Amino acid sequence: MLSPNDKKLEKLDLLYRPSMAKPKTSAEIISEARNALRTVRTQRPFTPQEDQRKLFEPASSRTLENRPPSSFSLHASSFESSDPRPIYGTHLSPLELKPKAPASFTTKEDPCLPFPRPPVDPVKIRRVSSARVRFFRAASQGPLLPDRTLPPTERKKTVESKERGLMGNSLVKISGTYLIESNPTGHLKSHPLQLTYDGGFNEIKEQEMFKDATALPSHLRSRGDQGKRRPRASSCPNSPDLSRLETKAVSNANLQEKDTETDIDDIFWNTRIVPILNELEKEENVEMVCAACTQLHHALKEGNMLGNKFKRRNILLKTLYKLVDVGSDPLSLKLAKIILALKVSRKNLLNVCKLIFKISRSEKNDSLIQNDSILESLLEVLRSEDLHTNTEAFLYCMGAIKFLSGNPGFLNEMISKDTVEILMNLIKQINENSRKCGTYFPNSGHLLVQMTATLRNLVDSPLARRKLLSISALPQLCTVMGQYMDDKDVCTNIARIFSKLTSYHVCCVALANYSRCYALFLNLINKYQKTQDLVVRIVFILGNLTAKNNQAREQFSKEKGSIPTLLALFHTFYELDLRSEKPVGEGGEPPKAQLPQAQVEDVLIKLTRVLANLAIHPGVGQAMATSPHVVGPLLATLEYKSIDDCEELVINTTATINNLSYYQVKNSIIQDKKLYIAELLLKLLMSNNMDGILEAVRVFGNLSQDRDICDFIVQKNVHKFMIALLDAKHQDICFSACGVLLNLTVDKDKRVILKEGGGIKKLMNCLRDFGPTDWQLACLVCKTLWNLSENITHASSCFGDEDTNTLLVLLSSFLGGCHPK
Repeated sequence: MLSPNDKKLEKLDLLYRPSMAKPKTSAEIISEARNALRTVRTQRPFTPQEDQRKLFEPASSRTLENRPPSSFSLHASSFESSDPRPIYGTHLSPLELKPKAPASFTTKEDPCLPFPRPPVDPVKIRRVSSARVRFFRAASQGPLLPDRTLPPTERKKTVESKERGLMGNSLVKISGTYLIESNPTGHLKSHPLQLTYDGGFNEIKEQEMFKDATALPSHLRSRGDQGKRRPRASSCPNSPDLSRLETKAVSNANLQEKDTETDIDDIFWNTRIVPILNELEKEENVEMVCAACTQLHHALKEGNMLGNKFKRRNILLKTLYKLVDVGSDPLSLKLAKIILALKVSRKNLLNVCKLIFKISRSEKNDSLIQNDSILESLLEVLRSEDLHTNTEAFLYCMGAIKFLSGNPGFLNEMISKDTVEILMNLIKQINENSRKCGTYFPNSGHLLVQMTATLRNLVDSPLARRKLLSISALPQLCTVMGQYMDDKDVCTNIARIFSKLTSYHVCCVALANYSRCYALFLNLINKYQKTQDLVVRIVFILGNLTAKNNQAREQFSKEKGSIPTLLALFHTFYELDLRSEKPVGEGGEPPKAQLPQAQVEDVLIKLTRVLANLAIHPGVGQAMATSPHVVGPLLATLEYKSIDDCEELVINTTATINNLSYYQVKNSIIQDKKLYIAELLLKLLMSNNMDGILEAVRVFGNLSQDRDICDFIVQKNVHKFMIALLDAKHQDICFSACGVLLNLTVDKDKRVILKEGGGIKKLMNCLRDFGPTDWQLACLVCKTLWNLSENITHASSCFGDEDTNTLLVLLSSFLGGCHPK
């Protein structure tokens, strides 16, 4: 972790800082303690926004022949006229006979003869049509309470009058319209509960209706004219066929209930739906048609006619399909919403998803999609439909969602509607199918490209990141990466997701704890070594994982071939970088065959960052310091690259050498080539780049522990440069320069050089300016002054009278501030 002082270095604030500042606590001092070994920062690889909305990016590895089209024509004829309704496991058997209505009704006939139903009260219909309440459940649930109670004699008269009315046609008024409802006398149904004229239910007592009948529960009575039927064994409760009669009676009651519902559906259809469909077929104004579609959707929802169980669904769909040819995007969206709500399947589901996809390709339609809540309909497809049988439909559905996810206006809505959970559930299904069956869904790779691209957009939201962590999504994404390693597009999208996620500490820790990710990333580097857009992100992820986690550094280094893989990648792009700098006539490749130099350098930048982070681990760093395969490429980079050519690469390389130079171990390549490294660092010291100067001074701070380097510093007058840096008024620069001067004062022969160059006075200025707030810098200054004053008899002979008095005041103030009371 970078200290706050290192963070301040980015701004390079050269302003004078007050000499007296508020003393810091011990915890603050410890937290700001500098690390001798430093991590290196870099920017996340840039992903350009697509110019056009397509299923696949222009840089996709898929050829045009091997990927679904983003452009296609769609007409009414593309849809199937009859969409299959769901098939259930059991089928109803046909009734044994169809009872006929008697010519007249008397109580002397069979007491089990059912009486006809009265006409349905229009007031009652209006009251229940919105929810399509199931009226008649008395056969299985017992009698319902009537709206009003009538005396028995009045009940009988009411029933008889309704029987006569139902023999012909009933006149029903609904929403101000009179309809003639035909009720054939041959389809009379029995039911112990009857709907009265005012909408109430009346239970008919057996003794009043059938005086001569044997007592029998109402739900067991048979239907039709018993005098005209084949004789049965018994019709009494004690008959051995009682259970069979009970079952049949309940079945008949259920049929009555369904018939009643059908009657209500018919009335609702004729009065509410048919007029809208007629308007849709006749209206030519698109805006009016859109309004009618909205009205239709509301009416269908009110009548519970959405879904795939409505018997007139195909008639409705045919009308909607015809309107697709109008070619209006607003109208098509409204049609698609209704069609999806009707739960179409297979080809029709594919075509309606294509229709929405086609419209969503234009950004100007995003507002229309948002206003019509199309996103919710698309998510419902992913949530409820079968992935295996509708993979292509899911593909275009996800393509539309991907387009919308690129619009920041949809981000919060998508996350609130559980898009992250839905997508990860689909990814989990794909992973489990691949694990169990060893095969992939058709078009599953194409589908994963859309899903991972959508997740890449969603992870910009903190809430989406928290959701991904809560459902353990990172291991699932790694699994996809491993199973679809041959699919570059899928791997690149997941690498982009991880690039964003690992920029946040919590996500970085979560991925680092998944130990299999390191081998996975190494395999991807080996497979796609020359694929810049993928490997640059993999290396960036590794840099994030190893930046603040020593365990991650150790785990990665223990993976087989970890460091050699990184070095092989470094060599590949190092050669590309050298080649790109050569003119075409001198062996350089034609411009079309080579990557842009900035992209090549970006890979090298990310690689040196990983090496610098790994070098922080003591065991790994010592091994790297003794490896010529590691040190060699770093020195070669400093040799041929100037800081003006590529600032970040040179600074990262120097920081890596600084970390490796920290280890004073046997057979260190850094120690063997220390003079050569010192020569290379002189270029940085002479530059105008303060970041580069600081990194070079830090390396000199480690190397100057060697006497040969101290001699080199004096011979090249580097010490004068270090003294001049004390005036920089920047704590980190002063700290590093003072470290070099401290090492020089170890040699008694070189102490006089510091006195002649005005070093003592500048050291005192640093102590005065930064000592109260930077205890490490104050310690370095005091150690340097101690070395300079070793074996002196009088302080004034070493520092001079004025500087001696100033130093005494400063040291007394420090002792007074730290001395316990």
